[in-house]
This record gives sequence, C-alpha cells and structure tokens, in this order.
Amino acid sequence: MEDSEERSRKRPRLSNDEDVTTSPSTLPRTLTSAISPPPLRRNRKVEIPESKVLKSPFQLTWIRDLPESSNVDAVSLKDILGDPMIAECWEFNYLHNLDFLMDAFDTDVRDLVKVHVVHGFWKSEDPQRQRIKLQAEKYPNVSLHTAYMPEMFGTHHTKMLMLLRHDDTAQVIIHTANMIEFDWTNMAQALWKSPLLPKMSSDASEPPESPPMGSGEKFKLDFLNYLRAYDGKRTICKPIIEKLLQYDFSEIRAALVGSVPGKQGIETDSKTLWGWAGLKEALKSVPVTEPETEPEIVAQISSIATLGPNDKWLDKTLFKALSTSKNVISSKPSFKVIFPTADEIRRSLNGYASGSAIHTKIQSAQQQKQLQYLKPLFCHWAGDGGSTPPPTHDAGRKRAAPHIKTYTRFTDSTRTAIDWMLVTSANLSKQAWGEATNSAGDIRICSYELGVLVWPALFGEKSTMVPTFKSDTPTVDAENSGTELIVGARMPYDFPLVPYGKDDEPWCATASYTEPDWKGETWKVE
Repeated sequence: MEDSEERSRKRPRLSNDEDVTTSPSTLPRTLTSAISPPPLRRNRKVEIPESKVLKSPFQLTWIRDLPESSNVDAVSLKDILGDPMIAECWEFNYLHNLDFLMDAFDTDVRDLVKVHVVHGFWKSEDPQRQRIKLQAEKYPNVSLHTAYMPEMFGTHHTKMLMLLRHDDTAQVIIHTANMIEFDWTNMAQALWKSPLLPKMSSDASEPPESPPMGSGEKFKLDFLNYLRAYDGKRTICKPIIEKLLQYDFSEIRAALVGSVPGKQGIETDSKTLWGWAGLKEALKSVPVTEPETEPEIVAQISSIATLGPNDKWLDKTLFKALSTSKNVISSKPSFKVIFPTADEIRRSLNGYASGSAIHTKIQSAQQQKQLQYLKPLFCHWAGDGGSTPPPTHDAGRKRAAPHIKTYTRFTDSTRTAIDWMLVTSANLSKQAWGEATNSAGDIRICSYELGVLVWPALFGEKSTMVPTFKSDTPTVDAENSGTELIVGARMPYDFPLVPYGKDDEPWCATASYTEPDWKGETWKVE
C-alpha cells in the first residue's frame, strides 16, 4: 500500500517522452539564457543605517590666546548677551565686574536691558560689595540683589544667566565662569544653554505632578524651587519666578543639580533635593552600561576644600552618591580627580596668575593627610610634562588653566562612551555638596551651587554619548556606526589621562614658588 501511494505521487511517464525533441528557439528565454549563481552572502555589502549625530549639550568658552582651531564651537560672553532681542537679564555669580558684564550687551540696547545682579556679599563693609555698588551707580538699568547667606562659610557660588527676550522667549544659561574678564579670556570654562523657551499657550495642559527626571517639566519644577530658596528672608526672585511660570520648558533634556544653604532632611517630602542628595536622586534615573572593563568616574575641578583627615566623606558620601545608577551592574566604578600641578600652572596662558583662581591646601599636617589619600586619584590637567608621550585625543585646552568643573562617568576605562556628564559650579567640598547625614537625618549645605546633568537616553532610547575633542560634533566611526543617535560630550581635557608621578604635587595658591613661569614671574605668598 505504501509503495502504491509513493508511486502515485510521481508524474506518469508519457509514451513518447524519449522521442520529444524541442528546438531552443521554442523555449522561453529564461530557460536558455546563461544563469549566474547568486553571490555568496559574505561578499554582499551590508547596509548599515546611517547614524544621526547631535552636538554636545555642553560648550566650552572662547579662549583669547588660543588659535581658532582650538576655539571651534567655543562661546564668548558677547555671543550670549550680544543679541539686541534681550529685554531682561538676571545674572547670578560669585565675582562680578559690571563694566565687563554691560560691555557684552549690544550697544543699541545696553542702556535699555533690565539687568538684575544677584551676589552673596552680605557684609556692608565687604570690598567686593562696595566695588559693585559703586559700579552700579553708572548704570540706572542695573539692580543689585544680595542673596540670603545663612551659613558663615558659604558662598554664592552659582554661575547663571536668565534671559527674557522681546520675541516672548526665555533662555537659561548655567556655566562655570565668574562674571569677570579674567574668567572669560584665558581660563578653561564650560556652559550649558537651554533652547529658546516659548511662552505657554493658553490651552496648555497642566504638567504632571511628578514629572520624570530629565524632562523639561521636572527641570522647570526644580529650577523654580531653586529660585524660591532666595526668597526665604526677603523678596529677590519672586518677580522672575512669576514670569518664568508662563514659559514652556518642555524642550529641555537635562536634570538640574543644585545646592542651597541650610539644612535639609533626607526623608523630606520636598519635590527637589539639594547637594549630594539631589545628585543621588537624579542619578537614580540614569541607566548605565554593563562595561567590558571597570567603569570610571572622573571629577575635574578647580578647588579642593578641607575634606577631613581620612577619606570617609569623600568615599562614603560624595563618591557613593556619584556611583548611583538606575540599574545594577557587576563592576563598581573607579574614581579619578583631575587637578593641575604647579608646573601646569607655570606653563598656562596666564602663568602663575592663573593659579589665583585654583585652590587646594597642602601645608599643614592635616592637609598632608588629605593629600595622602587624594594623590592616588590625581591626574594631570595638561599631562604633557617631562617625557609623557603626546595625547591620542587633544581637547585644545591644556594651556588654559581649569576653572571649569565637570563630573563624568565613562562606560569603561577605554573612555569611548559616556554614561552621564555633569557641568557645575560645585567643586570638591563639603560646603558645595553638603556634609554627611547627621544623627537627625539632616544634611547641612553652606553654598549656592548650580549644575546640569545629561545622559544619552534623554535624547532617544538607542542613543550613545561619546567624548568629542576640539569640536562639539561627534564623529561616526567603526565603534559607534549603526547607533541610531550619537550625542557628543565636549571634553575639556586630553586623553589618555596621565596619573601623578611620585614627585608631583597639586598647585597650591597659598604656597610660594621661586621657579619662574613662562613669563618670568614668580609666586610669592607673604
């Protein structure tokens, strides 16, 4: 039975099959033309979707004494304030030179722009307060405001500009430079600019009560809460808060990381946390990549305060906060701290004068103990002294001494990809980030600080953030080709990082240096 079924599936043989002859001319052309076999798959060119690129959310400031090749995409103060459409400007900073500030505005509107300057010099006899008060007398359109400073050792260290424009848009610029010419000429600095924020339409929907971290709505909530901190004892920011409430922040892709002076509870119901607690809260929303090698967090700062005779605060408070992430990975990050040596200050564009803005202390016994646990973390700012080979990636800022402050998590030790980056006014200090939690569950912060945190997922699920050098635009190479979106992160320092040698010491502005800088000057502290 099985045999008969098998045979029934075969075509019956025709009686004249053997006698059939068919002329090629009567066959279809497809049966008579030569047929080439298909190419092997390995020879086929694989089509990889072209990656889109997005410029770095952060920019470096223009350096006067560097060539144009090192100033690509760099920003000057006049680039920010020289637009005649600016109607109102709020300027927050530590040091101020009002003549320098006002000179940056367009000449046609310089006397018309409403300028508000917020400073922290609360003592009436403070020379800085007296100087800016005297300068302000020349400008009827300038109003001075003294920030409430409840902590004796705190400073008003935030560096920010808020602009309201005649075209009904607003803009926020958060940066690292004091409002003095010295900081905007030959010192390495960085800034973040928001998009131009339009006014909300009359039928705009109510924002969510708890907007997601990194969204424009969350940024607005935290930003307005930051401004409200100024109004604890007197009204300073209420007028600008009421105006900013009318603007749509939804285009912003970033998280605000700020500090305000005073005590805050860890278990607070506040919608905005400050200092290291606020940083930790933001990083809880940031996914990190499972690395092939150890992940690396690089803190690059211009000042290191007294942190204690051991690394307890640094390791258990700040570094622990910086290690936070949305997901758990197998490797804990290692830490590096970039800080210039005396030799790098000597060879900087301003020579020893640059060192007046860069601070750490290494003279006392306690300061030496601090140096002992910090030195293994230290890396050079320029890294081109002695027999060090040239960098593989040149950021174009090694001769501009660093007043910039950045905290960056690299996916791994190759530093080809970035999990997140923070540009901020906050240095390595308890005053800026806050003390460790006390027995009552409170954190004490002394200073006003402000920074901006970004990470790749803010710009798309399939985004990668990569370091860029001498340009804000990332390059597409073999490692990141095929990625849907490549986001740049402008680097202020060269790769590879160069660790301190055993004889290297950080620059100390309170020490004297007899070796002349490149200008022939020495540094003497009386």
